[in-house]
Amino acid sequence: MEKKIKLDDVARLAGVSKATASRVLNHRGYLSQKTIDKVHQAMEDLNYRPNAIARQLYKQETMLVGLIFPTINNPYFAQLEAALEKCLYNEGYRAVMGNSENNAKKEEDYLQLLLDRQLDGLIVGAHNPEIPAYHKTSLPIVSIERVVSNQVPVVSADNYEGGRLATQRLLDDGCQHIIHTNYPGGFASPNQARESAYRDLMSQNDRPAIVYQVPFDEPEDQKLVRIRKIFEEHPEVDGIFADNDTNARLALTAATEAGRRCPEDIKIIGFDGADMTRLLLPELTTIQQPIQEMAEAAVELLKEKIAGEPAVQYRTLPVKLVEGTTA
Repeated sequence: MEKKIKLDDVARLAGVSKATASRVLNHRGYLSQKTIDKVHQAMEDLNYRPNAIARQLYKQETMLVGLIFPTINNPYFAQLEAALEKCLYNEGYRAVMGNSENNAKKEEDYLQLLLDRQLDGLIVGAHNPEIPAYHKTSLPIVSIERVVSNQVPVVSADNYEGGRLATQRLLDDGCQHIIHTNYPGGFASPNQARESAYRDLMSQNDRPAIVYQVPFDEPEDQKLVRIRKIFEEHPEVDGIFADNDTNARLALTAATEAGRRCPEDIKIIGFDGADMTRLLLPELTTIQQPIQEMAEAAVELLKEKIAGEPAVQYRTLPVKLVEGTTA
């Protein structure tokens, strides 16, 4: 009969006390990264699976959930964080927020700080996927619109369908030269699905696919410089599918500077459709993400993970085209 692996075995292999191994397992107190790594490696080597019921009995819930997002200055993220905080509050949780400013080191520091605070779980939406702690911690985590680890469920809008709706609308409007703005590639993000839809439809309609990379974390004046180049390098452009509403707004500015009228000379569609953008720029035609529903789904998934229930790996929610006058 195969011997059942116990926490004592993990502690012995890791060269730590049973109490220290237990603290690593339950995220209690301060521990060095070296110690955490040794215990996690021992658990992996021994294929140790902690008893979920025993852990639940031992664990003292703090009713705190951490949120890590890249910025609150973007209307989409501001609305998403506010919706998450309200959903968590309604479920009896309090939110502890970290603004990473899309900086990997800052995100890692916030993540470690939040882990040290003995939270019940994390909801993340920052843009830095290669952070080891996401792969090593057993803390319940849910991600929004970002793949941070194979073990972390993702809540996302239907970004491919959004990209298809935007591109098809421009094609239906008679645009012959459609250009797309997007983040630089290199990691799994929803923008890849938006771009894939754009490329697929352009190929199906025998049109060239041209993508201008606009980094998310650049200042707006630098983004505007990049978007101006669209009109300088492609004066024939008559349609722009922007990967977010900020870039769509900048495209409108650049078009005006280039003497192009919208929608007579050029048509522009954005992506996000946050309430603040709709208020300040109601003329923008855009793909609207279901921000409230995404927040509710993320909190529901996190509750399932905290309770030790199996959570679905992906939850995709529908988007819609919101009519304006720019396309």
